[in-house]
Amino acid sequence: MTLKDPRIQRLITLIQAALTPPPGKGRIALALIMGALCHVIFAIAVLSMMVAMFFGMSESFGTVPWPWAILVNAVLILQFPLLHSFLLSKRGTKIVSRLVPGPHGGTLATTTYAIIASLQLSALFLLWTPSGIIWYRAEGTAFVLICIAYAATWLLLLKASFDAGAEVQSGALGWMSLLGKIKPVFPGMPTQGLFRLIRQPIYVAFALTLWAVPVWTPDQMALAVSYTAYCLLAPRLKERRFEQRYGTAFDRYRDRVPYVLPKLNIKEPKDGANPAQQP
Repeated sequence: MTLKDPRIQRLITLIQAALTPPPGKGRIALALIMGALCHVIFAIAVLSMMVAMFFGMSESFGTVPWPWAILVNAVLILQFPLLHSFLLSKRGTKIVSRLVPGPHGGTLATTTYAIIASLQLSALFLLWTPSGIIWYRAEGTAFVLICIAYAATWLLLLKASFDAGAEVQSGALGWMSLLGKIKPVFPGMPTQGLFRLIRQPIYVAFALTLWAVPVWTPDQMALAVSYTAYCLLAPRLKERRFEQRYGTAFDRYRDRVPYVLPKLNIKEPKDGANPAQQP
């Protein structure tokens, strides 16, 4: 059986027809299906990430024999930042917009992107092959304190995501715009909430989740070191895009607000104005 087989061609035609809805009910159905798919996969990704790191990456479903597991785990670590960053580039954005056939691919781009990112994270944390080595497991009071710290880092990440625009971070912007038959409108440059203290609170909060865990293994250390480096370096690419998109408004914001370490003496803009909107 090959791709030229009539049955395969028929299946491809049916899939394309399902993803290319007619006006009206087809558009609504596509929006709801993409929304449900996005948020279910997103929830699986977040839950698997929280649980896997809580146990120091010592519990997962990967069963690759050693030493091949080292190579597979390394690929799982690298695939997220590489593809994630590429799909945010101009070329990557065009590709994402075309993944859903038909006229709605561009509208659903943020939803499609969120689905891809969630699948990547799910693969990392569900397919990881544990080494079986435990360096440290917190107990008693230490366990309670670390668990509180771990929960706090996730709440911080949630707060940063809302400050940046929850509809974009969760992928809801795309399918909700299609459902309402409107053009997706991205939130303006984030400068409020945690973004008043540092320019990259999402990356910083995510990095903190990597270190506030009650179980330490070589697996968790590899993940924490590599993804902390990513959290420090990747935002530089993001800020280039912001500089192109927002121009002098971002330059003023960057001059005033530090990168990842907050200052204690940040000057408030006059009359409570948004620093990105000052002349």
